[in-house]
Amino acid sequence: MIDLFIIKVGGNVIDNPVLLQSFLEKFASIPGKKILIHGGGKIATRIGDKLGIESKYVNGRRITDAETIDVVTMVYGGLVNKQLVAKLQTNGCNAIGMTGADANIIPAVKRPVKEIDYGFVGDIDSAKVQAVPLKALLEAGLTPVFAPLTHDGQGQMLNTNADTIASSLATALSQYYSVRLIYCFEKKGVLHDANDDNAVINLIDRQIYQELLADHILSDGILPKLENAFAAIESGVAEVLIGHADDVLSNTTDTIAGTLIR
Repeated sequence: MIDLFIIKVGGNVIDNPVLLQSFLEKFASIPGKKILIHGGGKIATRIGDKLGIESKYVNGRRITDAETIDVVTMVYGGLVNKQLVAKLQTNGCNAIGMTGADANIIPAVKRPVKEIDYGFVGDIDSAKVQAVPLKALLEAGLTPVFAPLTHDGQGQMLNTNADTIASSLATALSQYYSVRLIYCFEKKGVLHDANDDNAVINLIDRQIYQELLADHILSDGILPKLENAFAAIESGVAEVLIGHADDVLSNTTDTIAGTLIR
C-alpha cells in the first residue's frame, strides 16, 4: 500500500497556464500525503533577458554563473514556487513552499569543474537528505512544494536538477513510507513505439527492461529516466511511475495510465 506520493512536474507544464491549472487541480485532489517538486520552465530565461542577463547552455544544461544563480533563486524559489503554493491553497491543498536550504533538508555540493564549469549547480548526496523535518511537515498535514534549489551549507544557493531532487527525497523518505515516485512529462509513459503516443508499456521490471533493451525498443531519451527509476527502487523506493501530467490523478491509483516501474 502506497502512503506517500512524490510528484515531479516539468517546465513544459509550468510554462502553460492552462495545463498548469488543470494539473494543480488534480494534484490538490490526491488524497493523503504528497510532495510536489517543480521545474523552472522558461520564466527565469525571460526575466533574465529583461535584466540583461544572458542565459547560457551547454548540451541543453544551464550554466549557472553568479548572476544567474541570483535570477533562478528569485524566480524558482520566489515567483514560481509561491505562485504554485497560492494556487494550491485555492484548491484546498495546504501547501508550503520550500527549497533545499529550508530546514537544511537538501544539502548539496557545488559540481566539480571537469570539461565544463557549470557554475553554481548542486549535486546531492541522498544519504545527507534530512527526512525527519520533512516527515514532521507531512504528519502535520502540510504538502511541501520544492523549487529546484539546494544549498552548500556555507550560505550559497545551488541550482539543482528537479528530477534528482525528487529521487533524493523519495529515497530519504522511503525509510518511513511506502513511496511512489511519479515523473510527469509530455508523453503518456514509456512507449513501445516512440512515434505512437498510445503505445504505452504499463509495467516494467528489470527483466522486462533488459528484454526491451535487447530488442532496441526504447528511445534514447527515455533511457536516463529508466536508469534513474531503477536506481531509486534499489535505494528503497517502492515504485516509480512515468506518465503524462494530465494523468497524475489516475497515476496515484491502481488504475494507472502511465508506466509503472517495480
